[in-house]
Amino acid sequence: MHLAQLNTGRLVAPEGDPQVTEFYAELDRINAVAEASPGFVWRLVDGESNNATSLRPYTADPDMLINISMWESRQALFDYVYRSAHMEFLRRRREWFVPLGKAVTVLWWVPIGHTPTVEEAMARLTHLEANGPTPHAFTFRSAFEPQPAG
Repeated sequence: MHLAQLNTGRLVAPEGDPQVTEFYAELDRINAVAEASPGFVWRLVDGESNNATSLRPYTADPDMLINISMWESRQALFDYVYRSAHMEFLRRRREWFVPLGKAVTVLWWVPIGHTPTVEEAMARLTHLEANGPTPHAFTFRSAFEPQPAG
């Protein structure tokens, strides 16, 4: 099994605004760090750029960004998020993103070879919000191990 993750965030300002210029300027570097990280498997890109910032599935909230990636293990994702140059980005999240007061990240296990869709990822986040952490949708703090098939 691989670990999939969805991360969401509402920008404090639209793309092109000086408040978020540095965020956009650093995306390629941070994405390269992810791709070079041990245990990285895949990440969502929009086809127009090397990121997913043009994908705005929250039609009622066009400043809401998403990011989906897959990792060989929970530890591999944890190491990227908290022990790589990504941590610099994470420390600055309040400069670029509005605190939402709800879950913005969800993790779940997928079979090797399966690529999660945006719809699947959003459904996992909705499940987490409605039910709390379960083996179907969980967080770093309340993680579950992969369940045997069948």
